[in-house]
Amino acid sequence: MSHEDAAGRPALFETHLPGHTLWRRGKVRDVYDLGDRLLVVATDRLSAFDVVLPTPIPDKGRVLTQISLFWFRLLADVVVNHVISAEVDDYPASLRPFRDQLEGRSMLVARTEPLPVECVVRGHLAGSGWKDYQATGHVCGIPLPARLREADRLEPAIFTPATKADVGHDENISFEAMAATVGVRRAAQLRETSLALFERARRHAAECGILLADTKFEFGLLGDAGEEARLIWIDEALTPDSSRFWPRDGYAPGGPQPSFDKQYVRDWLEARRWDKRPPAPELPADVVARTRDKYREAFRRLTGRELD
Repeated sequence: MSHEDAAGRPALFETHLPGHTLWRRGKVRDVYDLGDRLLVVATDRLSAFDVVLPTPIPDKGRVLTQISLFWFRLLADVVVNHVISAEVDDYPASLRPFRDQLEGRSMLVARTEPLPVECVVRGHLAGSGWKDYQATGHVCGIPLPARLREADRLEPAIFTPATKADVGHDENISFEAMAATVGVRRAAQLRETSLALFERARRHAAECGILLADTKFEFGLLGDAGEEARLIWIDEALTPDSSRFWPRDGYAPGGPQPSFDKQYVRDWLEARRWDKRPPAPELPADVVARTRDKYREAFRRLTGRELD
């Protein structure tokens, strides 16, 4: 099945850049080793239930990259980020012949030492946080009021770190467990920075008619090792893949909410007799189109402009 983006370009399932070292091929991003810099390319791959699906979603990689760049610019006064340039003309000359694979979906970034934790902030009770609350009345050890409903707003938002898992699911941990891993001072800095980013982003999203339910941030260290190393915001920034975005219109706590992400794909897969192990089934054209439209709508609402 052929899949094309809005400009008629074929969807990009994976990159091939001969002469350049592929450092990592993740679920969505291909990362190339350029010494003290990395080239991060967001493909159109989509994963669900920790399995990469065989069907790409056209425009998805460009949406992820362009939304990240939007947030990195908007929130640059909160914390420094890793972006050097997203213009192919600024890349090393050896990469320019691959413009068709890189334009609009790649970033040249500083290489940092990634911290081994996911910095999750929750502004609404959903996902694993909701499951944790149902079982214990807490989320990552944080006690919450009784009788909250699924999707209820949390005020203030809560910081709930998680482990990073190369395979399978990340696991929620307490702040104390994170501090034991990265140090007390660094843990406090991560919490303060994550909450500041979230609150600014939540206000902007609300002005765009979107509720930011939760998101995850990743950070790395640049410079000398230890507590003097500089904290850098890395990876992606508040995208539909790393966040739950809900339309404000029609918000109704007490159950799952419509979202601007791959939930439509998850729902379609749940209705199939698939055991959630590879290989995943091919997605039909209407599911691909609906998912692509969700990603593009999230971009349009958050940035105020069309992707193309």
